Amino acid sequence: MNVILPVRPATGLHGGWALPVAALGLGLLALGLLFQAEVAAAVATWDRSATYNHCWLVLPIAIWLAWVRRDRLKVLRPEPSLLLALPALGGALAWLVAERLGIMEGRQLVLIGLVWVLVLATLGWRITLAMAAPLAYLIFLVPFGEFATPFLQDVTLQMILAGLRFFEIPHYADGLVIEIPAGTFLVAEACAGLRFLIAAIAFGALYALVMFRSPGRRLMVMLLAIGVPVLANGIRALGIVLFGHYLGSAEAAAADHLIYGWVFFSVVLLLLVLAGLPFRQDGAVPPVVQDPLAPLRPRRVAPARGVAVAALAVGLAATGPLAAARLDAGVASPEVQDAALAAPEGCVADGLTLRCGGLVATARMMHFANDTNWAAVAAARRAAAGAVNDDALTFGVQAPGMAWQVRQVAGRSALVAVAAWRDGAAAGDGLRSRAAQALSTLRGGTARPVLVVVELAPEDASALDVAEASRVMRAVLAAQRQGLAAVAAVRSTGS
Repeated sequence: MNVILPVRPATGLHGGWALPVAALGLGLLALGLLFQAEVAAAVATWDRSATYNHCWLVLPIAIWLAWVRRDRLKVLRPEPSLLLALPALGGALAWLVAERLGIMEGRQLVLIGLVWVLVLATLGWRITLAMAAPLAYLIFLVPFGEFATPFLQDVTLQMILAGLRFFEIPHYADGLVIEIPAGTFLVAEACAGLRFLIAAIAFGALYALVMFRSPGRRLMVMLLAIGVPVLANGIRALGIVLFGHYLGSAEAAAADHLIYGWVFFSVVLLLLVLAGLPFRQDGAVPPVVQDPLAPLRPRRVAPARGVAVAALAVGLAATGPLAAARLDAGVASPEVQDAALAAPEGCVADGLTLRCGGLVATARMMHFANDTNWAAVAAARRAAAGAVNDDALTFGVQAPGMAWQVRQVAGRSALVAVAAWRDGAAAGDGLRSRAAQALSTLRGGTARPVLVVVELAPEDASALDVAEASRVMRAVLAAQRQGLAAVAAVRSTGS
C-alpha cells in the first residue's frame, strides 16, 4: 500500500547554518585583509574613473539577486567539504602568476575566484549552485577592460572618418586628432565608449539573469550588450562632429557631449530592453524538487567542519602572497635621475630642459634592479602618468626600438609620455615583456627594466593647446630614437 506523507512547506532555513555562515564571514574578512591591495586598487578605480562608477552598485545588486533566490535555500543545508577547499591552491598559483606579470586586474579576478571557492567549500556545491547568479555577478566588481581602450578609440576614429568621407566633409586626421573647418576634435578615452560598453555589459548581465532562463537567450542578450554599444558610440561620436560642422563650432558641439552621450546611451539601452520584453521568461520559477523524506534523514556534518574548511581555504590562498613576499625580499628600490633629451627641429636644449616655442619638455629615467618584479614597473608606470581621468587624451607613439604611451594629465596642463626597456629592447605593457622579466627574476638574469618619463607642459602654466602639444610631443619622442631611447636600451641590459 502506498503511503503519502504530508510535507509541511518550508518556512525558514534548516538547522546547521550558524557555524558555516559564521566561518564563511570570517573567511571573507580574512581574504579581504590578505588581499587588501587588490581591494584598495579596485575601490580607488571605482572612485576615480567614471567608467567604473557603476561598480559601487554591483555588491548591492548581487545581494538582491541572492535575496530573491532565498527560497531555494529552504530545502538545503550547508555541506562543508575539505576536498572542495583544495582549488584555493590553484587560485593562489594563478594569483602569483598575475602578480609576477604585474596584472592587477588578473589578481582581482583571482580574488573573486577565491571567494567562490570559499563559498563552495564552506557551504557545499548545492548551495553554491543555487546562488550561482549572484556569485557570478560579483565578477563586475573587478574594473577590467581598460586594455581595450586603444582598440575602441581606433574603432571610433575609423567610424568618424568613414562618416566624414560619406558626407564629403573636408577633414584632416593626425593620430586621434581630427580637424575640420569648424574646429578640432580629439578622440579621448571618454570618446572610446569604454564606459558605455562596461556599463552595458553589467546591465545586460543583470537583465539576462532577471528576465531570461534559457542559456541561448541569455547569450544573445550578452552579445547585443557588447556589440550595440560599440556601434552606438561610433554613431554618437560622428554625430558630435557633424553637429560641430553644421553649427560651425567644434567647441559648441563638444560642450556637455558626455552628458548628451549618457542620454543617447540610455535611449539605446531602453530600446534593447523593449526589444527583449516579448521574449522574456521571468514567469513563476519552477518549484524546487525535494525528496519529502530528506528532512527526516539529513546528512550528518560536524558543525566545526565549516570552520576547518574555511581555515584551509584561506590558508591555501595565502600561499600566493607569502611566496611573492619571499621572492621580493631584499629587492632594491629603483634609482631615479633626470635625463637629457635630444632636441628635434624647433626645440632648443637648455641644460636638461627642452624649450619648444611656449612648451617645455623634461625627462627622468628610472633604473630598476635586475630582480625587480614587473608589478613594480607597472605601478611606477601608472604613478608616472599622474592623475588621469576618462576625458584625457591618450595615444601611442611607435617607432623601431621605442613604444611610448602618451596621456594627458587631469587637472594640469601637461602631456606625459612613458616607455620602458629591458634587455636592450623596448618593452611594452604586454604579456611578453612581463613574462620575460618574471622568468629573469627566477633565473637570476642580468636584464634590468628601465622606465623613461617625458613631460611636456606650457612654460607659463597657461592652458594647454592639446593639438599643438600632441604634435610637439610626437616630434620630441621621435628625436629620442638615437638619444634617450638608445641610452635606456643600453642600460636595460645591465651593463
